[in-house]
Amino acid sequence: MSDLLESALNPRTVAIIGASENIHKIGGRPIYYMQRAGFRGTIYPINPSRTEVQGLKSYASLAQLPETPELVLIVVAGDKAVEAVEQCAAMGVRSVVVIASGFGEVDEAGRRTQQRMTDAARATGMRIYGPNTHGLANFGTGAIAGFSTMFIECPPQDGPIAVLSQSGGMSAMVYGLLRQKGLGVRHVHATGNEADVTVSDMAWAIAHDPEIKLMLLYLENIANPEMLARTAEYARSRDLPIVAVKAGRSASGQKAASTHTGAMANEDRVVDAFFRKHGILRVRDPHAQALAAEAYLKGWRPAGNHLVVISNSGASCVMGADAAEDNGLEMAVLSEVTQQAVAKSLPGFATTTNPIDITAALLSNSGLFSEVLPAVATDPAADMFFINIPVAGAGYDVQAFARDTAAFETLTGKPVAVAAWQASVAEPFRQAGVATFENEGQAVGVLGQLAAHTALLRQPLTMWPELPAVTVPAGSQQYCNEAESLKLLSDHGVPVVGHILCQTAAQVKTAVHALGGAVVIKACSAEVPHKTEFGLVALNIQDADQAVKVFESQTKRLKEMKVGAAGVIVASMHRGRHELMVGARFDPVFGPVVLVGAGGKYVEALKDYAVLLPPFSVGEVETALQSLRLAPILKGVRGDAPMDVVAFAEVAVAVGKIVMSAGASIASLDLNPVMVGFAGEGALVVDALLERGCNKG
Repeated sequence: MSDLLESALNPRTVAIIGASENIHKIGGRPIYYMQRAGFRGTIYPINPSRTEVQGLKSYASLAQLPETPELVLIVVAGDKAVEAVEQCAAMGVRSVVVIASGFGEVDEAGRRTQQRMTDAARATGMRIYGPNTHGLANFGTGAIAGFSTMFIECPPQDGPIAVLSQSGGMSAMVYGLLRQKGLGVRHVHATGNEADVTVSDMAWAIAHDPEIKLMLLYLENIANPEMLARTAEYARSRDLPIVAVKAGRSASGQKAASTHTGAMANEDRVVDAFFRKHGILRVRDPHAQALAAEAYLKGWRPAGNHLVVISNSGASCVMGADAAEDNGLEMAVLSEVTQQAVAKSLPGFATTTNPIDITAALLSNSGLFSEVLPAVATDPAADMFFINIPVAGAGYDVQAFARDTAAFETLTGKPVAVAAWQASVAEPFRQAGVATFENEGQAVGVLGQLAAHTALLRQPLTMWPELPAVTVPAGSQQYCNEAESLKLLSDHGVPVVGHILCQTAAQVKTAVHALGGAVVIKACSAEVPHKTEFGLVALNIQDADQAVKVFESQTKRLKEMKVGAAGVIVASMHRGRHELMVGARFDPVFGPVVLVGAGGKYVEALKDYAVLLPPFSVGEVETALQSLRLAPILKGVRGDAPMDVVAFAEVAVAVGKIVMSAGASIASLDLNPVMVGFAGEGALVVDALLERGCNKG
């Protein structure tokens, strides 16, 4: 953990500017919390109106303290908060937590004031948490520089979970949900506007706490993806799962996020790609984070996604199978040996295939669980187990069911989740330490989450040890012309359609003869990136005379538009089996981003694409394509052969290498359409548009 973050998470001395005697005021809560939590450092209340605060000597100002505190909590608002930050920096304070709001999240004036605080801190190396934050809480050390009411409503208990959030309210909510489940939480930190320290910075520090077994993040934007990626890599090395909620999935949500934290919201599909690449599981809301926490803490890492469903109700068996499909799990196919072993214990009318219906015979024979569970425990097809008990209670030996299930979990070492719809039935299972949920949707959803996250963490990280040297054609215009764009691709191994750039009618005739067959003629002008809209694309030209007429027509049209042109492109008329696209752009936060998906003229309307962040492999492109609506077509339908997705994926990888090497010098690169043939027929780029970035020639 860095020394500067250590000063906030484990300080020896803490000062509170705006300290209060009232424990229900913001300036009173931290003192109350730290004294109750056994904070071993020194607390310095600062309040010029009092000589004592909550039994501690109070000081009139920072200057009167007997020493420079490591951490200062600033509770005063407005200009006083800014002045306090500047004073702390001048004194050599290492970290400050600014509770006050009304800064970067409000307006431009607030952003300027926030920047003034940040500049003062950076001049001396002091770190700022906030402003507009609920503060920090480390229940492992008792250092609680925060005021959340939730710490009263749900008394703290140190534990192996860390909650890191931009939103103070959301950090408190997740903490409360976890504590209501009886789970201990060590770190609860809110970074607010992130004028300086971000969730990513905090995550890096907390990941090095060896007692932390689960990290939960709430984000509204990702300001420091490099640090978060570094944290995720380290967390993977020590088997520390990271589960994130990234709010702002919708346009309305993104707008709300930008006003909440004063930060730009990230594009959602790019965020998804970032999380996937780095093994961070994204869930929909904090309830999903808390619901799965116990399962993560058990250390379950399922080998696959094959589920066994067991119930004493046939309907619940069906619903369990439905829930499996809903959550990306497959029903395990049990071996004949397993089925025979199960059949020995069950009535003749019971179902011994998966799902296993124990039937109402459980009422008269409470030992069925102890007989059936060991029979399926060693089946190699089973990766996890779901036990659904919709009805039990009077007449059932529920205590025995719970003991048998706990023993079964220990025997297999595999995930076991129980759904018990009755509170009286659920409680013995919980007391036995079995992960127990209210219904099959929750239970199987958690198992699906574990399987998906484990698979994500097991994916090898793709590395590109060498990148091509990419030089964008010099020019002051926003776009390269198409000839330049196609040449750059061809120079780096991307298959492009055969074409010739022509400036005269004679050259057009020669090109038509050289290419042979039907051709396409397109005006070539950097000033007209979208040629179809202006009638500057002619398809299926059959002979040289027709080609010359098109050349003359397009040349005339360009002159009428008063735009410069490099001539026309004469290209072979290529008809692929299917039109896909590869797009790329330079994201100001995440860097190079590559898109793959449905191409052609309806690309913007369909929006059927997936996002990848370089470096990535051919296999990762294939996996991304499987997530699209067009995936069944690529596999072949109604007797068609499958498409050559490998050839297309190789194009995408080559483009990824180009844009990763070029960096910000390429703002965007659009390959549409990429004509893809049947398997073995390859893929060919027939149109390309390169947009220059910040390093224009």
